[in-house]
Amino acid sequence: MSIADYKQGLGDHGKDTKLNLSNLFGNVDTSGMTPTQFFGTALSLVYSIGDADLIAAVEAEADGKIEENVIGAAKLAATLMAMNNVYYRFLHLSTDKQFSKMPAGLRMNGMANPGVDKADFELYSLAVSALNGCGMCIDSHVGVLLKHDISAQVIQNSIKMAAVLNAAATARRIA
Repeated sequence: MSIADYKQGLGDHGKDTKLNLSNLFGNVDTSGMTPTQFFGTALSLVYSIGDADLIAAVEAEADGKIEENVIGAAKLAATLMAMNNVYYRFLHLSTDKQFSKMPAGLRMNGMANPGVDKADFELYSLAVSALNGCGMCIDSHVGVLLKHDISAQVIQNSIKMAAVLNAAATARRIA
């Protein structure tokens, strides 16, 4: 399955999403991202969204454009953020700040050696954190990315990617 195939199942209500998917995947070279950043971010997002057809479509688009380690790092980002975003969103939203003083006790060893450049992994993690709505994680990842001289355009494009892929999965689900 390709992105073009996936778009066919979005229905009339997904017209804007179809256009946004075409724009997103048709302009990888002008996104400001390297192929590793672009496809690693896209894969992290679709692994988090969990739509099997969308995963297949993005994997097909990435085929031959990235190394195998990027796929592993994308899966790691999706998995770790599934855990961290719940925990740290709770800390952020809870008015009882005693929980913020307690050790998390969550294993996150994969973050130390994700198999790709640290900034690339932070970009994947940021996009998934935005998808999952964790403000505390978003702030942390943006701070690290800016320290690694990742441009505001790249950061914004990763978030637009999260929005478009999430809309695509929603449009397909309700078609």
